[in-house]
Amino acid sequence: RVPVVDVQSDNFVELWPSMLLALRSATFVAVDTVRCTGTPLGDGIQPTRAPWAPPRLFRQLPVTDVRVTLPALPPQPEHTYLCQIYNLTLLCMEDYVVEPQSVQFLVQHGFDFNKQYSQGIPYHKGNDKGNENQSQSVRTFFLELIRAKKPLILHNGLIDLVFLYQCFYAHLPDRLSTFTADLSEMFPAGIYDTKYASEFETRFLASYLEYAYKKCKRENDKLKDSRGQHLTIEFCNYPANMSRYIDFRHCSLEDSHNVKGENKVPVCEKFSAYGWCPKGMKCPHSHNIDLIIDEDDKLWEEKRKKRKHKWKRRKNTEEPAKTFEQESTGKEMELAQNGEEGPPRKQSCYELAAAAELAEITPSSESRPLEENSMDMEPETEAACAAGKEQETHGPPSQGGTHRAGFDAFMTGYIMAYVWMLKKGKNMDASAGPWLPDCHNKLYLSGKSVPLQIVKSLFSKSSKAHSQKMKLAWASG
Repeated sequence: RVPVVDVQSDNFVELWPSMLLALRSATFVAVDTVRCTGTPLGDGIQPTRAPWAPPRLFRQLPVTDVRVTLPALPPQPEHTYLCQIYNLTLLCMEDYVVEPQSVQFLVQHGFDFNKQYSQGIPYHKGNDKGNENQSQSVRTFFLELIRAKKPLILHNGLIDLVFLYQCFYAHLPDRLSTFTADLSEMFPAGIYDTKYASEFETRFLASYLEYAYKKCKRENDKLKDSRGQHLTIEFCNYPANMSRYIDFRHCSLEDSHNVKGENKVPVCEKFSAYGWCPKGMKCPHSHNIDLIIDEDDKLWEEKRKKRKHKWKRRKNTEEPAKTFEQESTGKEMELAQNGEEGPPRKQSCYELAAAAELAEITPSSESRPLEENSMDMEPETEAACAAGKEQETHGPPSQGGTHRAGFDAFMTGYIMAYVWMLKKGKNMDASAGPWLPDCHNKLYLSGKSVPLQIVKSLFSKSSKAHSQKMKLAWASG
């Protein structure tokens, strides 16, 4: 069971010291946000959004939840983490209109709007107002996150970063290159995207959050059973007076024997590939993640055996060409063992890749004003994109979804800890360079074979608001 500490307006000050202590002692910080789609009142959408961001982003203005996982690495066994999870319920203090479908969706997946409006921690978007960073607020807590200089972990995290910046830091800059320059200075220890890591490092067949988490947990359990190097997660023993703040989430894997009855129901191909289905809970096919992984593992093993057999047969028939074989055998054998180059793909419904969240954000846009390549998507694409992100964040509860308040950040942190363990097991020097070099400052872009690089180029400048905030952070830190 995973204990999630529910933080709201009536206990925010009480929990503040423990949150800061956890933040400053953490190995890394995993963050996830939940947003409610809608529009601001008064100014309309266009004047309030950065030119490089599509309108759909700014129909998701109010952040309702911020989930934070703070894994600390105690001086005990290697790869043993003491994990603390905080779920901050927030309330935007600016006027806005929400979409009924968005509210309905969140309610169906357990979000409590009564608690948000009665106990939500207040915040406002954009730049600071007066000396508010001297008080205990969400904006101050975000500044403490920057001061801590810890690696920041997200899953499919570009939109999360946009909203964290806009809601708790400053107005978004006009250029994407300025935004990435600011981020690179805000988080010098690096930003890491577990969706990118799931596709390009662990090479999972799917990379949506619950799939990647359960896949990592399965593989870690195998390592544990074989007495190999494995990940161990521990949790705090909270005092009795905090029990009313603690919500427990179950994270155990389902036993294959318990879900065999569902084998008669075919797996939903769309949900299997992308973690969402337009039919939602009305879909007649199975959305059970354990069954999906079982099926994927079986198909992957069959394909691997076929490739290996084909490689051996080809090697035997081409014995005279030894020189060529010596040059190509290593790569061919690797392909025979692991499959095609690049991240593996599910081909069953890959035409939905057109519903990318930010498919038009590319590194080539870095050095010019982004009004020139505005990314306004077609309505059908926007709808599919929104559904995909929401379903990745909130799986159908009737079919085994583990997503609920606070747990998404835990899954994100678990994935990154597992990937770090695998990479470190390859004798990587942890003291030299970035924490995880292959994933350092790379954000996943849907439908793209290259990530968005979080860097400050020679042709970009930091924003004025960011420069002022950084001076404040180190002057009062």
